[in-house]
Amino acid sequence: MNPEFAFNAPPATPETSIDVCGQTLDLGAHGEKVLALCAQLAPTVIERDKTGGSGWEQHGMLRTSGLATLAVPRAQGGEEAPWPLILRIVRRVAQVDSSIAHLLAFQHLQVATVQLFGDAEQQQRYLAGTVANRWLWGNAVNARDTRLNVTLQGDDYVLDGIKSFCSGTRGSDMMTVSVATGAAPADRLFAVIPTTRAGVTALDDWDAIGQRQTDSGSVRFEQVPIHPGEVLRDPGPASSPRATLRNMLGQMMLTENYLGNALGALRHAADYTREHVKAWAMSGQAEAVEDPYLLLRTGDLWMQLRAAVALSELANRHFQQAWERGLELTPEQRGALSIDVAAARAMAARVALHVTSQIFEMVGARATANRNGLDRFWRNVRTHTLHDPIDYRLREVGRWLLTGQPPFPYSYG
Repeated sequence: MNPEFAFNAPPATPETSIDVCGQTLDLGAHGEKVLALCAQLAPTVIERDKTGGSGWEQHGMLRTSGLATLAVPRAQGGEEAPWPLILRIVRRVAQVDSSIAHLLAFQHLQVATVQLFGDAEQQQRYLAGTVANRWLWGNAVNARDTRLNVTLQGDDYVLDGIKSFCSGTRGSDMMTVSVATGAAPADRLFAVIPTTRAGVTALDDWDAIGQRQTDSGSVRFEQVPIHPGEVLRDPGPASSPRATLRNMLGQMMLTENYLGNALGALRHAADYTREHVKAWAMSGQAEAVEDPYLLLRTGDLWMQLRAAVALSELANRHFQQAWERGLELTPEQRGALSIDVAAARAMAARVALHVTSQIFEMVGARATANRNGLDRFWRNVRTHTLHDPIDYRLREVGRWLLTGQPPFPYSYG
């Protein structure tokens, strides 16, 4: 049996990768780069998960992979890859190393932020700069952390305080930062500054059970100036239904990381079962792969994963359609898309938590040895699915179904 579960699929080529759901994963012209990055990451991922901290060598791999500028428009020298392809690439990298997949995803989220919130001059400056200088991007935009303060001093805004969950900021070149300017959810200032600016300190305080090398710790700001041209306010974050696509893109990136972990977990469990698991004495079978209960469990996990991937792919296609509508995107269209995104993320979260736990029923006690690192998939998903409560996403879907009211456009992204 093909170790990638490639049912009825053609052999993999540099442009494609067979994923565990038995589908040919179309990675476009970037397939060779994606598979090369995965091959670089795989040999050390278990040890790096144990160590945590900053994967400086892996940051360099990401910088030189050719995948960090996929979302940059062609006008600024990038590839302008469609979002479904970018998200598929994030999912594929997450099968191997979901910390680096997270950093790759958030790289593109900051690029999208500049496109959605910045004016033409800012887009040219920051997006062309990303290509020319091979910038890596971090962020300090956690809307729920209100410890960051802003004052106006002359023409500049000045930041003092701290922000948490600042993924990718340690070792980055540029960063997006947001701070509340009023009581309403839409009252936020978004800006772009160099991460090396005086007064900015990216702290080494990320110590979660999963996503161990995302550098999602805190950033301290001490009298950090933001110059007028660095503020993204034309059109700005609350200007149109299109601007609210940022929050949904962030949700979709979480979804792909869940799915990538689940796919990676099932693939590794299947490999381990074929190579190492012995038939249970009471099964009456010569080989573990003939055990009817093991086959039943494996088939059930595969079925659930395939359904979750299909729902995510649907949401990603609808997102691309909304993105291409630009400023013509209506509140109603934005609302309909948000339902798709919420449903895909909730389904992926449930399925990924289930799959990454249930693989141990496939592989048995010996597979729990630390050297196998199979627990990392569950820990990564468990950490990521707590980003914000899935229950509130489901509530949004239920309200829409029963009342027709779409989700609030400035909900936590």
